[in-house]
Amino acid sequence: MSEISEEKLQELKSFFDDCDVDSNGRIDWEEFSCMLDKLLGEKTLEEKTLAFDLVDTNHDGKITFDEFCEWWGKQ
Repeated sequence: MSEISEEKLQELKSFFDDCDVDSNGRIDWEEFSCMLDKLLGEKTLEEKTLAFDLVDTNHDGKITFDEFCEWWGKQ
């Protein structure tokens, strides 16, 4: 996360929190699907699944803020 400026980090945290509908500190599949729709428009189930698997680096079915930032920094 060191490659992301503090200002961008705050923006990402705000966006992440908005997508984390149940406020449990993690984004699940349904929340991620909605997030992708907001960012990129509607995508296929296959595209969403591939993206989720890419971001969920420990493959526990949830995306943490650290995983989200790591993914975002690679974009």
